[in-house]
Amino acid sequence: ILIITFVGYMLLTLFFNLFINRYMLENQTIEVIWTTIPALILMFIALPSLRLLYLLDEVNQPSMTLKTIGHQWYWSYEYSDFLQMEFDSYMTPSSQLNDNEFRLLEVDNRTILPMNTQIRILISAADVIHSWTIPALGVKVDAVPGRL
Repeated sequence: ILIITFVGYMLLTLFFNLFINRYMLENQTIEVIWTTIPALILMFIALPSLRLLYLLDEVNQPSMTLKTIGHQWYWSYEYSDFLQMEFDSYMTPSSQLNDNEFRLLEVDNRTILPMNTQIRILISAADVIHSWTIPALGVKVDAVPGRL
């Protein structure tokens, strides 16, 4: 908001300056117009998009919360709404995969979540940045240490 206010102030001072045509060259006016109009159009596109991105990230009243913690070689999951349940999920080695399972995506303990419910998933990491994903749903979130 501070940057938008500063840029808007600068544009207003340029438009209402009494000495605006003092050092203007041949086609400088049209160049200024070609620069400012696309900038304004992009701003009008970006502001609603940023608002929607913020609203999509926030779940107001979830039915359940899943806490996901990334460790160096595994993920820890905690269901804490109804009962205190925790488990670790390790990746299945390639030598133990069945024919219909995906390499680097199969785990020994899968997370099971209900359908058609509001679910808040808090994702964090214990050591380094990890990437938590559900490829079938197109969801990918980076787990950052110290951030929920």
